[in-house]
Amino acid sequence: MKFLTVFLKTCREMSRDWLVVSLSVVFAPFFVFLYWIWFSGGSTAYNVLVINNDTGAALANGAALAAGEEAIQAIQGVHYADGKPLLKVVRSTDRTEVDRILRERGAAAFVVIPEDFSSTIKSLQEGNRMVTAQIVFGGDLTNPYYTLGSIMALTALEGYVQKATGQQPLIQYIEQPLGAYAARTEFEIYVPGVIVFAVIMLIFLAAMTVAREVETGTLRRLRITPMTSFDLLGGISAALVLVGVASVVLTFVTAVALGFRSQGPMWVAMLVGAVTSLSIIGMGMVVACFSRSVSQAFVIANFPLGLLMFFTGAIFPVPQPTLFRLGAHEVGLFDLLPPTHAVVALNKVLTLGVGLEGVLYELTALVILSVGYFALGCWLFQRMHMR
Repeated sequence: MKFLTVFLKTCREMSRDWLVVSLSVVFAPFFVFLYWIWFSGGSTAYNVLVINNDTGAALANGAALAAGEEAIQAIQGVHYADGKPLLKVVRSTDRTEVDRILRERGAAAFVVIPEDFSSTIKSLQEGNRMVTAQIVFGGDLTNPYYTLGSIMALTALEGYVQKATGQQPLIQYIEQPLGAYAARTEFEIYVPGVIVFAVIMLIFLAAMTVAREVETGTLRRLRITPMTSFDLLGGISAALVLVGVASVVLTFVTAVALGFRSQGPMWVAMLVGAVTSLSIIGMGMVVACFSRSVSQAFVIANFPLGLLMFFTGAIFPVPQPTLFRLGAHEVGLFDLLPPTHAVVALNKVLTLGVGLEGVLYELTALVILSVGYFALGCWLFQRMHMR
């Protein structure tokens, strides 16, 4: 009964502070909308600078061979599975200008086609296997787009040479994407990460809601009642879970309305988001134990926020040391952070088309972490605030 009383009390307080609650709910849908505007429902085309020094060559029948131009067309022909261009050729004649553009990250990579490119292709067509052409390429190695841009451009060049000369490689590679990755736009790829990020942000609301009880003096009055820390934190957590679930559901609805396609059951993805929000709220309870004011809770929450953002794969993939194995699963150091499992589970459901049975391990881990963090929060709160 005391649990229900705290739950209703927290709901009433949140209804009065509707601005903060509203911002928490619409945070993820708003960013999904921004991503949709940014990518216009499509995918990024990576700029590749090309310096074409090819002088051409005359064929035996009198026709002119412009292999450099044909190679540029091959690079421009690289596209996504939906037909949209993956590489965009930016022509240049000045290497100094190329270096400037690369330093400013106006392009992913550069390719220099040599003067004898056409003559080399002609010799290869005539059966001379002793000639070679030196293709120079490069870029800013710290640019995350460099690897993709350079590999795709060189692959297109190699494909052109094979087609023009009739030479087939000794080994052929056939790419078989896992799930529906090849057919997804960048907007669809980023949606799961935005969802996880929105759930992570609940740690602020959870910590600040509990800290408000301490700062306003409400907790001093509650100490003289039979209420326990479990009743207080449990009632607050139940109210916050409603906010988390509302945010997750509204985010999925917004994403679907803007063209997002889930390969697996949407309700499973929503279940993962709801359980993840519960675990994040549990972490917020732990943060609240060390806070005596709302502002202090906000500052302290930034530390776990950094861990949750940068060491769980929510922003970018990170390697993690393996602690031990649990059956067929490796348990790593960062598996103690709930979003680690949420990222894997959402990827399985939304991209690989896995159902509930495929994410049982991740859901179990999230439930265990939720219970663990909440229990730790209750214990710390009882010792640090309820005495």
